[in-house]
Amino acid sequence: MRKAIVSLLLISLMSTGLLLAGGQSGEDSNSPTSLVVSSRLYSRATETKFLYDEIFPEFEAENNAIIKFEILDDEPLLKRARLQSETGRYTTDVVIAGTGWMPQWIENGYVEALPVNEWNDRTFSEAFMSTTSSGGKTYFAPVGADVYLMLANKDAMKYLPAGTDVQNITWEQYINWAVAIAKGEGEGKTAVTGVPMKSLIYMYGGMFLSFGGEFPVINSEGAAKGWKLLTKMKDSYSPTVMTYDNVTIPMKSGETWLTVAHMARMGEAYRSNPTNYIIAPAPKGPAGIGSIAGASGFSLPVGAPNRDLALKFIEFMTRPDIAVRIARGTGGFLPPIDEAIEVLGDSPIDEVIKKGVMVLQNGVLSGVPASEYTSWGAVKQVYDDVFSEMILGTGEFDMAVLDAAQNRLDALKK
Repeated sequence: MRKAIVSLLLISLMSTGLLLAGGQSGEDSNSPTSLVVSSRLYSRATETKFLYDEIFPEFEAENNAIIKFEILDDEPLLKRARLQSETGRYTTDVVIAGTGWMPQWIENGYVEALPVNEWNDRTFSEAFMSTTSSGGKTYFAPVGADVYLMLANKDAMKYLPAGTDVQNITWEQYINWAVAIAKGEGEGKTAVTGVPMKSLIYMYGGMFLSFGGEFPVINSEGAAKGWKLLTKMKDSYSPTVMTYDNVTIPMKSGETWLTVAHMARMGEAYRSNPTNYIIAPAPKGPAGIGSIAGASGFSLPVGAPNRDLALKFIEFMTRPDIAVRIARGTGGFLPPIDEAIEVLGDSPIDEVIKKGVMVLQNGVLSGVPASEYTSWGAVKQVYDDVFSEMILGTGEFDMAVLDAAQNRLDALKK
């Protein structure tokens, strides 16, 4: 009787899938492995959808895996790494962090060095080596680099000052152009992100670099020269500029005609109707083309539950052909891999990327030192307040305003 009962129990277990090879319990050994990827990049729904539709399936099929892609800002990503390190409970397989935060990941021992010497078909851009590497080892494989570009609606061309080369424009010419557009159209047609704590700091931080300033110093000699020029633009911004949290929409709709902004945002507008726009490097100053430049990077967290699969994922995502596909599909981020840049063609989105490459290779660049401040959002707010007070408000240059703003920035330093 006992043998009959045992036999029936075994049959029941096998039929319900609870008896697994090797006596294991849980998921079938042939079921896909879940790979948890936590990222501060590709946060827009269109970008994430592209990855899920066009990129991830290929890796998942090759490796019997399911990618779980989650978006988190840099600060919570780092805090979670600290918590996982303290508790020894690791749940993240791959982290994509921003360059400004990479030193903390490396210094705290939260990430492993990557075997980049085994990936001999790709050369990562030297522009970000100071943050992606340490002690001769590479801890982050850079991806999704960006600089700032200029985008103009072709309707604005009739106001372009005589003798101005759009592809080699100076800041003074750009501002004169914006002023001429506003006078001719009866309202301002220039866009920046007026909503607080967005990207205005980067738009004008790059300008100040082109005048010899430092980022994010707001009262340097170079920054003062830039602010003084900007006061001429009091009436040149769109009447609804303070509602813009992203300049893509007003540039696509034709509400605005001129902007300097993040290359991926410019790429989204440009490729929607390339015949309607002119895309160019950001304007230049006496020191050259200034731009805030950033990148993110793939890293392998110490204690990653699926370490080997995570390394395969990082290798896959940084293959030159994959990197180009990702750059094209996510609006025009720059693939910081030399071999990827070499295969760019002449499509509208490739044109955006090429402009970005030119700025990256020849510009006066600065990264984002967010981790040096107690709140980067508060740093952004300082720039927003000066813009609102001195440019949109009085339209009068006031060095005392800049000095007071710098005191606020200094108080935010860690």
